[in-house]
Amino acid sequence: MIPPFEVYLFDIDGTLVDSALDICGAIQEVLARQGRSDVSDEFLRRYIGRHLMETFRDVGCEAGTIDSLIAEYRQVYPARRHACTHVYPGVFEMLAGLGGRKSTATTKGSPMARAMLEQFGLLGYFVHVQGTDGFAAKPEPDVILRALDALGASPSECLFVGDSASDMDAGRRAGVRTCAVRYGYGDAQEMTRFKPDYWINHPSELLAPVVVAVG
Repeated sequence: MIPPFEVYLFDIDGTLVDSALDICGAIQEVLARQGRSDVSDEFLRRYIGRHLMETFRDVGCEAGTIDSLIAEYRQVYPARRHACTHVYPGVFEMLAGLGGRKSTATTKGSPMARAMLEQFGLLGYFVHVQGTDGFAAKPEPDVILRALDALGASPSECLFVGDSASDMDAGRRAGVRTCAVRYGYGDAQEMTRFKPDYWINHPSELLAPVVVAVG
């Protein structure tokens, strides 16, 4: 059973929304302009939620080109207007039924995160939106600590919900409780390494006493 928390922090991609087709598609579009068509959705899904620098590095882009590729992605991705993205079933009901104060803790920049939440009708459930704005991305704990600071909350009051190993690692480093979602893009075995406090298979399980804590 998951007890109630004063503060809930949420990753976005793979946790609240299924945005893989748009994220992967934007990366593939950037690579296509470099004459590349060899990087699959399956490969790229593993990088969702991690810094784009890692993604472009690991697909073999030259170090000197990565900054420009990231800048290009940041034009291409919003131009897609999230056309292939959707909110996971049960997210609206979960956010509406969950008590406490809510914020995001996402690798997206705060303006992009806010715009996405607004587009999909999720923004009203959050008292704060925290993205990664010029500081180290997850698995560093900075985005979680910034969100807590903005809310005037302590780590002991917080549950962080995410779908990746970097989420679980960041949560551990920040000193918050963590909840791993199995329906996102992350590898469950990798997440297990960071001993999430809770696991869920569906957003509704944050509301129901059916989740078993993992030691």
